[in-house]
Amino acid sequence: MTTVREVRLKSRPVGMPKHENFDFATVELRDPGPGEVQVRNLWMTVDPYMRGRMNDVKSYAPPFALGEVMNGGAIGKVTKSNDPAFAEGDLVQSQYGWREGFTAPGKTVQKLDPRGLPPQAFLGAAGMPGLTAYAGLLRIAALKDGDVVFVSGAAGAVGSLVCQIAKAKGHKVIGSAGGPEKVKFLKEIGVDHAIDYKAQKDLTAAVLAGAPDGVDVYFDNVGGEHLEAALNAARLFARFAICGMISIYNATEPQPGPRNLALLIGKNIRMEGFIVSHHFDLMPKFIEDLSGWVREGKVKWQETVFEGIDKAPDAFLGLFSGQNTGKMLVKLA
Repeated sequence: MTTVREVRLKSRPVGMPKHENFDFATVELRDPGPGEVQVRNLWMTVDPYMRGRMNDVKSYAPPFALGEVMNGGAIGKVTKSNDPAFAEGDLVQSQYGWREGFTAPGKTVQKLDPRGLPPQAFLGAAGMPGLTAYAGLLRIAALKDGDVVFVSGAAGAVGSLVCQIAKAKGHKVIGSAGGPEKVKFLKEIGVDHAIDYKAQKDLTAAVLAGAPDGVDVYFDNVGGEHLEAALNAARLFARFAICGMISIYNATEPQPGPRNLALLIGKNIRMEGFIVSHHFDLMPKFIEDLSGWVREGKVKWQETVFEGIDKAPDAFLGLFSGQNTGKMLVKLA
């Protein structure tokens, strides 16, 4: 492996990203120096949060630099090592995605113990999206006995895990997703009331059809109309975990907020946003619980896979048009 291809940010998008915002380059891959490893990437992830990094604005993650290779989660195999902690053939996890391979300090990658799971699961169900679901549902929303749970974006990488964790703990779950195939997937993973939001004229009524007495927990991946419906359907002392608002990520001007925020007061609703990086302390417990749920057949996942570095922009853009069920991944090797 002497040359690799990588994806660079060519220009900053306005509204929905386009293919012309990306550029490809072929670069020479140098041998590892002292304390370094060379890695061939096998898998990379594309995630909605990366859209914000394409803008030159201050946020919880630094923006991508114009003309530079983008980055994100990846799983790879060590091809050369000059670090005694790694051997050729080791599987590693890194933030050196959007490229076929790289040479970097060993301290910037993490050796992967698959624990019987497919390696790419650590970019999805057993990785950041899974931990996001776990932390958001159990720590932020403080799930408790008897809660009825409503999840938007329920067929996505995070939402589908939220649904299954809630079901594994014995709760009634209402899930919203777009299209009959995604609704079918929600039913397959045990969602009690699956809503095709694209077919609804009244989303609040659709939620209440599955939870006539209202919902106690709302896990928000979408924002907008879904957040309004959740406020309408919320019971007294409901808890909202605000994980994402993909409905506005490509907006070119400020979007109107929920028209019914005053319901927060009378219903005593607690609404809290969160970023998963503040909850990495939960990872060991999360992996322990997830492994048990997988063994018991209570958790499964689906992946939408694009093949080859050339398809990375297609996979990323597909996130914003609903092309993924479960985790969106790019298989590199």
